[in-house]
Amino acid sequence: MKPLPQSFFARSTVDVAKDLLGKVLVVNGQEARIVETEAYGKDPASHAFTKTQRSALMYDTYGRVYVYLIYGMYHCINFTTEKVGEPGAVLIRAVEPLNNIDKLKERRKTDQIMNLCSGPGKLCQALGIDKKHNGLKLGKEVKVYDDGHQVIKIGRSQRIGIKDAKQLEWRFFVEGNEFVSKA
Repeated sequence: MKPLPQSFFARSTVDVAKDLLGKVLVVNGQEARIVETEAYGKDPASHAFTKTQRSALMYDTYGRVYVYLIYGMYHCINFTTEKVGEPGAVLIRAVEPLNNIDKLKERRKTDQIMNLCSGPGKLCQALGIDKKHNGLKLGKEVKVYDDGHQVIKIGRSQRIGIKDAKQLEWRFFVEGNEFVSKA
């Protein structure tokens, strides 16, 4: 497997979101294929809409891990994108587990394989992703590889669970993949 170079993330957030589909995320010894993403630029639904201490990572980096807590209980993993000064990040919404399924079931406290990583909070819990990963440069503790897997068909829709910028169809997913979250 070939790791993605930093330059992969120094592009349009929407392009990175589409191109991450089918890639392999490796963290904490777990491997999972990315099957659903959402792009966030400087739009009203994004943390980058206004630069804050939390969103500075989206403004100042690309190719970094951006982890935040939602609803005070669920972590979400993103990868920062674009060149410095052009804020953006790609939310990883769902992955297809590739190894250590029993460990994922234990972390998620479920035997339902389709429910292990079919949502951003679920996949972070299953893969053991939390705030300690925030700000890390991709390539060491968190890696993304291209193993040559070809995605047949990419679906596109509005992002899930947002109130603003609903007209932007910046959610991308592998059509027909049963690990994609339910809209």
